[in-house]
Amino acid sequence: MAGTRTADADGRADLRYLGRLLGDVIRAADGAPVFERIEHIRQASVAVHRTPGAANEAALVAALGQLDLGDTLRFVRGFMLFSLLANLAEDRNTPPVTHSVGDAVAQLEAAGVDRRAVTDLLQKALIAPVLTAHPTEVRRKSMIDREAAISALLGQGVPVAGSETEQELLRQITLLWQTRPLRAVRPVVTDEIDTAMSWFARSFLPEVPRLHARWEKLLGTPLAPFLRPGSWIGGDRDGNPNVNAATLEAALSRQAGVALGFYLDELNALGAELSLSTELAQVTPALAALAEASGDTSPSRADEPYRRALTGIYARTAASFVALTGRPAPRAAAVPGVAYARATELHADLLIVAQSLDASGDSILRTGRLDLLIAAVATFGFHLATLDLRQNADVHLRVVSELLHTAGVHADYAALTPAERVELLGRELGHARLLFNPYARYSDETLSEMAILRAAARAHDRFGPHVIRAYIVSKTSCVANLMEVNLLLKEVGLYVPGEAPTCPIMAVPLFETIGDLVAAPDVMGEYLDRPRAAVLAAKRGYQEVMIGYSDSNKDGGYLTSNWSLHEGAVALVEVFNARNIRLQLFHGRGGAVGRGGGSAFDAIRAQPAGSVGGRIRITEQGEVIASKYGSPALAARGLEAMTAATVLASLAPPDANTGTITRFRDAMAGISDDACRHYRDLVYETPGFNSFFRAATPITEIAGLKIGSRPASRTASDRIEDLRAIPWVFSWAQARIMLPGWYGAGTAFAAFKDRGLLADMVASWPFLAATLSNLEMVLAKSDMGVAARYAGLVPDADLRAHVFGQIRDGWAVTRDQLLTLTGQSTLLERQPALAKAVKLRMPYIDPLNELQIELIRRRRTGEADPRIAEGIHLTINGIAAGLRNSG
Repeated sequence: MAGTRTADADGRADLRYLGRLLGDVIRAADGAPVFERIEHIRQASVAVHRTPGAANEAALVAALGQLDLGDTLRFVRGFMLFSLLANLAEDRNTPPVTHSVGDAVAQLEAAGVDRRAVTDLLQKALIAPVLTAHPTEVRRKSMIDREAAISALLGQGVPVAGSETEQELLRQITLLWQTRPLRAVRPVVTDEIDTAMSWFARSFLPEVPRLHARWEKLLGTPLAPFLRPGSWIGGDRDGNPNVNAATLEAALSRQAGVALGFYLDELNALGAELSLSTELAQVTPALAALAEASGDTSPSRADEPYRRALTGIYARTAASFVALTGRPAPRAAAVPGVAYARATELHADLLIVAQSLDASGDSILRTGRLDLLIAAVATFGFHLATLDLRQNADVHLRVVSELLHTAGVHADYAALTPAERVELLGRELGHARLLFNPYARYSDETLSEMAILRAAARAHDRFGPHVIRAYIVSKTSCVANLMEVNLLLKEVGLYVPGEAPTCPIMAVPLFETIGDLVAAPDVMGEYLDRPRAAVLAAKRGYQEVMIGYSDSNKDGGYLTSNWSLHEGAVALVEVFNARNIRLQLFHGRGGAVGRGGGSAFDAIRAQPAGSVGGRIRITEQGEVIASKYGSPALAARGLEAMTAATVLASLAPPDANTGTITRFRDAMAGISDDACRHYRDLVYETPGFNSFFRAATPITEIAGLKIGSRPASRTASDRIEDLRAIPWVFSWAQARIMLPGWYGAGTAFAAFKDRGLLADMVASWPFLAATLSNLEMVLAKSDMGVAARYAGLVPDADLRAHVFGQIRDGWAVTRDQLLTLTGQSTLLERQPALAKAVKLRMPYIDPLNELQIELIRRRRTGEADPRIAEGIHLTINGIAAGLRNSG
């Protein structure tokens, strides 16, 4: 049995402790021989990393080779669970706040920016992490729930040997060991909704109001809610045929249930707390009226107006729960109640309670639970999270074309030029005539699209305008793509036409590829020059533009993707400023660096001047959601950093003058072009590269994993162009090559002649500093030795040698350039905590890679034992857990 545990700043003591408990669990569940075999391999792998050499490597290979399939599955599960426990230890020992709003305010004041500017900014701000269901979260919700329980137990302090806390830790780890890690069936959208709801219930609902209260105290003034989480889950149907009107309504129902369930719990607790008697305390007439109208006639509460008022508020909230979810409230109300029409009505009743306490001199009683509940209702309403709609522009083209054809407006809209489409759409948006005929016959696609739009209209009637604010248009390439959305919204009464139109849902372009990003300023300039679009933007106070990191990376490589996004943002700022319209950027980032991952704080701080302005939305995807919001403490840390970065990016004076930045941008443009050319030469111009990629990575096996409701490719094609960016990045990470996160960058830096200018750029430009920081992390987690063994899966020896030779040489050049530019002798030299974490994980990841390679080889040579496929999928799970931001 494990003993006591001592504090350790980098989490190693926590990890050793949890590792001992896991060993105890494996011994108890599967016997000492199984544990000893796993432990023997662990020690052999640690020896390889401590003392690299042929002898130790041979010993590890021999130990792995002695495992039969049954032992292989147990071993993989053991190492996978160790990686999950390592994540918990690492998270627990990370400093609680690394970038605070208080620090940001102090930094701004030191630079001459008054804190009143911070208050003014936040009063009009929007900071929104948006959860998506992209399939890189390989763990089941059952596993995630166990991890959350272990994290909560660790948060109670150092367990004493044999204590109840330690026994509960053992119980939770036993549950982990005996829970099937892999899903038996592919998840449906409602499963993804349930997983997202667990993050909202566990972290966002309790923590956002606390953070809001902290910032109000810091700034000494009330703040309007500006931290508003969002979601795509249930509304994002781009390439996902499983999302429809039913899933949209299911998502909204589940969201309402989580929000209202939280409010009911807090109201119940408040009712127990506020036992004030009229014999001892005064109340306002408004509170007395609320108590009188509550329907609570219990003699025992006759002199307790706050309790009576809260009884009525609870009853109305419970009735709202029933109305919006179709389910009984978790705890029945004591009296009948009429459902609130809007969350603002509940908020108003809670303010009556608070104001009465203030008026009677009992304001100390409102601080805490009541104030936090008021803030929660103001932030989350009854909808919990703003739900975005998303669809591909090609779908809109087909649907609009069919509607226009059936209505007799135009026989072949799709055959028109973009300019002709804009002219036709402008006419249609100028009047109230509808196109859809309920008695006509339409394609299933059109019927499905119209159904989801009607569901969105019903949602606005039920929840109010915050429930759905944005309609994301993937593959936006012209103004017509946005006008088509407005035309479809007009069909369900959301877009009200005329010279001064209104629409509560904004058409938001998504520019994803390098070409799209280059064209974005012209598209948005043309759109905003249309009077009706300008009127809509002016009424809302902003127009949102989404920029995608994933497809631009797959298109042009890491460096060019980041640069194209930066320059696209600069150009968009100029377009919007020229028209006096506020720009709101929505950053479509993923978990891996190749998809925009890395430090959110650094990424926001690196945004070009004028592109933030206090308003930013950022997608949170895959396994990164758990690592950032898996516990209230993690969520508080991440949201604080995101807010601090937004404040600094919006208000901090620039580090360099305009002339210097112009020189930096000119230099970076050339470096980016060079990097893109090298990347595309390899990925798109090298004969056989696609064959190499599909043989040297587990992309085929990943496509078979039951980890998401969305297909791996947009079409039946196996071309790289048609593969989704998520499995593209994920598969390279599994093979420890991580090519999307670095290829082309080193060669381009090496070719740049003005080394003095490059040094100045590294030292004083946040954009390049953040770019290199993420690049360094990717290089540290990649391993060309392991990668070479994956390359051994490529049957064509000449192809293998040619392509992998370029990859290996490119990696070495990139590493050398990174070290030269940053003045380091080893990777992560200036990030010792991250270096320790990576070093600690590698002995547990490398054996999983070795086993994955062997299992893939056996599967591809025709062995049909189902345990082989299970083993491959378990290794995918374990490697992803160990690498963390790999998807």
